[in-house]
Amino acid sequence: MPKIIWDNTGEKFFETGVSNGVLYPRATDGTYPKGVAWNGLTTVTESPSGAEPTALWADNIKYLNLISAEEYGATIEAYTYPDEFIPCDGSAELSEGVYVGQQNRQSFGMAYKSLVGNDVEGTNLGFKLHIIYNAIASPSEKPYATVNDTPEAITFSWEISTTPVAVEGMKPTASIVIDSRKADSAKLVLLEAALFGSESEEAHLPSPAEIAAIFADG
Repeated sequence: MPKIIWDNTGEKFFETGVSNGVLYPRATDGTYPKGVAWNGLTTVTESPSGAEPTALWADNIKYLNLISAEEYGATIEAYTYPDEFIPCDGSAELSEGVYVGQQNRQSFGMAYKSLVGNDVEGTNLGFKLHIIYNAIASPSEKPYATVNDTPEAITFSWEISTTPVAVEGMKPTASIVIDSRKADSAKLVLLEAALFGSESEEAHLPSPAEIAAIFADG
């Protein structure tokens, strides 16, 4: 059998960056019919929780571990946000330019890219496309402060929780990741046309079933 070799040229991989953020407000029928650019997106910190073991004991020994359900959560940070996110942040428009807070929060979907690099290609090696479904943003702090001799732009931050959606043949999920290094490039182009829009198609968030159909064999 071949000997394991560490740190071969071209095998020193890393991930970095966040770009191409898109917001998809969720419609009442459960679809995400229109995507809008999320400019100023700086950080998406994914924070899964759950999947905790509960030990069962029998015959004076550890019998087995039962694993709790895993939940997907994240923290979004940005310098700004699209107007379409205002209802997702718990505000409603009373009249043109007048907003009332503490309202029902609209759920939403989201997509963004992160870069994948290595020691040869740098960050040109590829990317990962991250898709989030059925998210709800929690209230967040907005630290307005006086302008001084070292001005800084406010960074808005939202913690989000999610409710999983059905995936045929698998457990429900709120998160899908597509790796451009491994996915079929022609099919990936079709998915990006759906997510980001094209000359003939408005940007929308496909369901897991639609994504599975795009990447199906044949």
